[in-house]
Amino acid sequence: MKIKTISPTNVFEPIGPYNHIAKAGPFITISGTPGIDSKTLKMAGEDAYSQAKQTVQNIKSMIESVDASLEDIMHVHVFLTNVEDFKEMNRGYAEEFGSYRPSRTVICVADLPKKDALMTMNVTAYIDNSQK
Repeated sequence: MKIKTISPTNVFEPIGPYNHIAKAGPFITISGTPGIDSKTLKMAGEDAYSQAKQTVQNIKSMIESVDASLEDIMHVHVFLTNVEDFKEMNRGYAEEFGSYRPSRTVICVADLPKKDALMTMNVTAYIDNSQK
């Protein structure tokens, strides 16, 4: 099975030598994604709520670029730099995901490569083409 890697043009460029998306058959992974506003190329805000909302919006744009949706996401990893941001991250995350709730892991980390990022998220998704 051939693995296809891409970085959609409607989101910010990766900050390192990687692509945002890897797709192999029905499986999709999206790299660690911070809350960068693709129009301004700055963090969406200084708070966890704003950054969480933007991060999920970025993931939505990326996953839609490979003909999938948030509802195709199986698992989300959230990496927070401060556990005290958990509540506000949850609030922004829940608003963007709506009633759909994929499995999730939240881990606190010492730092992230993107300056001023309070979190990053990566996802694993599966497209069941027999249902589309």
